Amino acid sequence: MERLQKIIAQAGVASRRKAEELITEGRVKVNGKVITELGTKVGGRAEVEVDGVKLEREEHVYYMLYKPTGVVSTVEDDKGRKTVVDLVPPGHRVFPVGRLDYNTSGLLLLTNDGEFSNLLLHPKYKVPKRYIVKIKGVPDYYHVKGLEKGVVLPDGFKTGKARVEMRDVDKKKNTAILEMVIYEGHNRQVRQMVETLGAEVIKLKREQFGFLTLAGLTSGDWRELSKKEVNQLRELADPVAPPTKRRKNTKKR
Repeated sequence: MERLQKIIAQAGVASRRKAEELITEGRVKVNGKVITELGTKVGGRAEVEVDGVKLEREEHVYYMLYKPTGVVSTVEDDKGRKTVVDLVPPGHRVFPVGRLDYNTSGLLLLTNDGEFSNLLLHPKYKVPKRYIVKIKGVPDYYHVKGLEKGVVLPDGFKTGKARVEMRDVDKKKNTAILEMVIYEGHNRQVRQMVETLGAEVIKLKREQFGFLTLAGLTSGDWRELSKKEVNQLRELADPVAPPTKRRKNTKKR
């Protein structure tokens, strides 16, 4: 028996908080009966509907992808461009955990476990993400280090603490390479942080998410996360989160 809002979140329909709203608004049915009481527990064979659509409970899968540039981080694209879902095995209704821009490459997670995704993306858990950024323009060292204290982006978002290092400078070409570790996932955050320096991003790559790295993968490759890795990610995000149970099966294409 599991709480109804958890089942909805795990199906990827909504976050657990949003699932609670759906329940209290009378938009959820269990075995044909409208449920509005939070905390209601549901058995594994119960039929759950949200807005008249039956939830399909499927085995959870967890993929790590080395996203190439020129691929969109969505399930489908109305412009007909290749999506990250096209790069992982078919058969499961997976979605990306957060996004990487069209012109950004690097480590991206995909899953059909909505609760797992929400846990990793929740700002209060501060899961670290490490990027390598090649920029046009050589900013002042002290301005670069100023990014570590947090800056206000053009859309008004105030970034939290970060780690920023100047790894290389080419004064002849007027370029520099930064290593940046951030703990949020605000839209275009790294690019906007760089822009506050008066510089322009030439190339951006996410090399690490939590403890996961791209070791052993080349652009376009994927692999399935192990049960141990999934549980370690849960532990990293929320030390009190229970471990997950899933089959052992690691692939690479």
